[in-house]
Amino acid sequence: MKEKTRNLVKNGQLELINGGWSMHDEACPTYEDMINNMMIGHDFILENFGVKPRIGWQIDPFGHSNTNARIFAEMGFDAWFFARLDFEDKNKRSDDLELEWIWRPNPQSLGNSTQIFTHALWHHYSSPSGFGFDAGQDDPKWINAKNEDYNADTEGAKLKGLLDDRVAHYKTDDVFVVFGDDFQYVNGLQNFENMDRMIEYMNKHYADKWH
Repeated sequence: MKEKTRNLVKNGQLELINGGWSMHDEACPTYEDMINNMMIGHDFILENFGVKPRIGWQIDPFGHSNTNARIFAEMGFDAWFFARLDFEDKNKRSDDLELEWIWRPNPQSLGNSTQIFTHALWHHYSSPSGFGFDAGQDDPKWINAKNEDYNADTEGAKLKGLLDDRVAHYKTDDVFVVFGDDFQYVNGLQNFENMDRMIEYMNKHYADKWH
């Protein structure tokens, strides 16, 4: 299993992101703790997989700081993604198409020498509303067309509307959509089967109509 996982990473089929010993909270630790946390995790990944993560992932820290943005930039991350931010800040950024931006921490002293592409997630780190495919959540959506409870057409239109609304609040047409949440993928097979059907249906019916 270890060798299979290494091959997935080597082939680019599995990407390791963030890669710290933990996903540190930015509100409490000192910068030494942040650096040591990331160093321990990255040393492990480099030793076992021969790669270095390029993307930061802070989906659930309570608070964000210039220090973390600077450390991620100086570590060589190309970008980072996070979920929690003040609702007034998020509402304003949504209205102004500023949910993605280039974060330049301490620009007075560092100028543009330390900067990082930053993305605030749209729907926390949860699946789009109504499209949680795990056990105990929403019902499976992407049923075979031969079944009497076929619903991909209505659910596809619903998902298209949700994604169109999301795209309208970002500057580009490239939109990041996450699936899952806390304690998810209890039923991995159900998740991935539904996602495969969803991707196939959406590509077939909406690929040439997307904004």
